[in-house]
Amino acid sequence: MEKTFVMVKPDGVQRGLVGEVVSRLERKGLKIVAMKMLWIKRELAENHYAEHKDKPFFSSLVEYITSGPVVAMVVEGRNAVKVVRSLVGATNPVEAAVGTIRGDFGLDVGRNIVHASDSLQSAEREISLFFDEKEIIDYERIDESWIYEER
Repeated sequence: MEKTFVMVKPDGVQRGLVGEVVSRLERKGLKIVAMKMLWIKRELAENHYAEHKDKPFFSSLVEYITSGPVVAMVVEGRNAVKVVRSLVGATNPVEAAVGTIRGDFGLDVGRNIVHASDSLQSAEREISLFFDEKEIIDYERIDESWIYEER
């Protein structure tokens, strides 16, 4: 099973969409194995968005992500990275399909509700920034045999 990182950004928290995001992940069959609310400090934000360091929007991105509380999660499932990215939708909500989180709730690329890792490597790095290994819970959901075929 893959693990990926998902974060409800300050706009999603302020708009009361945390439950909606969690619900969509769980209804799909994905498993939340870690979750916490936090107010990101500048250093963590800069590390999290390090790949954008040289881009013109980096400073405003860091300011935004540190402007209010977020909810960080580790989500587990088969092909979790790809499945979550599909549920979240395109980065620009105007281009995101209806039925995706961003397509249903976003209007502006700078306020797109949620972050989701774009690769397994990014997921591993982002998970390690926000969670200690001991915070990630290993458990089996009772419905997993109804979600996945044996392989």
